[in-house]
Amino acid sequence: MADTLSDKLQAIEARHQELERLMSDPDLHRDQKRAVETMREHARLSKIVDTWQRYLSEQDELAGNQSLLEDESDADIRQMAEEETARLEEALANTERQLHILLVPPDPLDSKNTIMEIRAGTGGDEASLFAADLYRMYTRYAESVGWKIEVLDRNETEVGGFKEITFSVSGTEVYSHLKYESGVHRVQRIPSTESGGRIHTSAVTVAVLPEAEETDVDVRTEDLRIDVFRSSGPGGQSVNTTDSAVRVTHIPTGLVVTCQDEKSQHKNKAKALRVLKARLFEMEESRRKEELAETRKSQVGSGDRSERIRTYNFPQNRLTDHRINLTIYRLDGIVAGDLGEVIEALRLSASEAAQQ
Repeated sequence: MADTLSDKLQAIEARHQELERLMSDPDLHRDQKRAVETMREHARLSKIVDTWQRYLSEQDELAGNQSLLEDESDADIRQMAEEETARLEEALANTERQLHILLVPPDPLDSKNTIMEIRAGTGGDEASLFAADLYRMYTRYAESVGWKIEVLDRNETEVGGFKEITFSVSGTEVYSHLKYESGVHRVQRIPSTESGGRIHTSAVTVAVLPEAEETDVDVRTEDLRIDVFRSSGPGGQSVNTTDSAVRVTHIPTGLVVTCQDEKSQHKNKAKALRVLKARLFEMEESRRKEELAETRKSQVGSGDRSERIRTYNFPQNRLTDHRINLTIYRLDGIVAGDLGEVIEALRLSASEAAQQ
């Protein structure tokens, strides 16, 4: 490891200790915004410090094994020491690689919660069923890592799928894990309604929006038009006898958000405003990024929801992510919620691209 990197890590360790002292100061928590920022920085640096300590421990263990190799004359013990040295050298290289990734400056949005929108595209009923499959996949993955899911709005079909579903995901560093899910997800499988056994190709669009906090977006009441109407279910039938569904229009931008998931008009309005703020925040962030001088696009793509990012081939039990040429032959486990390998591969690829 280069001396400059070692010096940087020692400085981070000192900053981490300083943050721990700050967090134990009661005065810090009188300023809620500063307290939140301090805790977020502490959580991020804790990962670096823990990995740095593991690196130092592996380094010491490796040095001990190398000394044993130099002094040991017994052939069996030397062979064991050689095998252990090879294992430690590989572990040390992996830990150093993780340190380089962790030292990449974080996206300021990474710590935010998200609002996800899944919409059926081409493929009719089959696309709506796959939209429901993706929602279950993200729900089960979220549960496995301790995140919370809240449905904000849904538009169900008669076959049990979704024309669209909007939901929030809250937890630790949610956006940093899910932001690369934005785009077109293509599915290839034999629909349950297909009697001839032919494989159909359908598509679903996923959007991942960083959820706006109160200080991120200023939405003026006079810029909103609120309309109420009766909720409807599959096929358009009325499912509510009161005007509880809400449509919010942001007049300056023309953005429209509807919400009819709750029986309470007040709750539907609150949920619709959350989605509207997230969309406005995304628009502002996109505008800000476009104004930066020739921003280098990461290897995993721009996150544009019009970009085809992934294919789910059920007959071959295969998932392919086209952005990083990743192919995995255990699609059944992935759609059941075991999405971690895919997400980590995307994050690793983005981190490596950022260091080039």
